Amino acid sequence: MKLYTLTPADGSTKNRKRIGRGTGSGRGGTSTRGHKGAKSRSGYKSKIGFEGGQMPLQRRVPKFGFKSLNKVEFKPVNLDTLQALAEQYNLSAINLEALVSHGLASKNDKIKVLGGGELKAKLEVSAHGFSASAVAAIEGLGGTVNKI
Repeated sequence: MKLYTLTPADGSTKNRKRIGRGTGSGRGGTSTRGHKGAKSRSGYKSKIGFEGGQMPLQRRVPKFGFKSLNKVEFKPVNLDTLQALAEQYNLSAINLEALVSHGLASKNDKIKVLGGGELKAKLEVSAHGFSASAVAAIEGLGGTVNKI
């Protein structure tokens, strides 16, 4: 080992240039902040979306349409999905708990049964909503529809 082969351990030194440590450091004076303006002063904090006085994007872009605050979002489940679930797990009654336990919905979802696909089994189905074609198909096979 020789003195000229010694180096600091990896990660023990920083490679960045320290700012604000006098004019002799090459990063003194304005300390890379430029001259004047809010960004050069201490305590500066910009607002989200602020564009230096230019009209911000969220105010430039035209707005249109209407979003109802009372809209109820349903998770759609088709009849063929209910048929597959009934065959796979040998179910005669399908409710919210069955759909949640088999990964088709989360516990906070509102379920609406739609008439897509074909139903062959007699089922007792409980959900938050039903389409007219789904009710006709379920009751046509002797099943029952329970609206939660």
